[in-house]
Amino acid sequence: QVQLVESGGGLVQAGGSLRLSCAASGRTFSSYAMAWFRQAPGKEREFVAGISWVAGGTGYANSVKGRFTISRDNAKNTVDLQMNSLKPEDTAVYLCAASTRLLPTTTQYDYGYWGQGTQVTVSS
Repeated sequence: QVQLVESGGGLVQAGGSLRLSCAASGRTFSSYAMAWFRQAPGKEREFVAGISWVAGGTGYANSVKGRFTISRDNAKNTVDLQMNSLKPEDTAVYLCAASTRLLPTTTQYDYGYWGQGTQVTVSS
């Protein structure tokens, strides 16, 4: 079992940066692939970035590639999302998710554990 709590959201101007953090509880955190998804009002939940539990392999949505960086610290049970050059279209609730798969996937249904989410608002 894994419980996830996100933090670090807020209001930022376009071009600014935010760092989100996901704190996980559970002794087997290091065995889960982790990911960040986001959901804007009236839109489907979409994959943002993911990281495997071995070798730290990562994947990103095309819309954030080059701007966002996902990282994990298995000793601290945390997964962070560094978001730079933010755009108004990045505005959404950002959710942390955990999967028992080896590698992260872009499909939300592959993730069995979710946090409550943190709001990110980017003003123009």
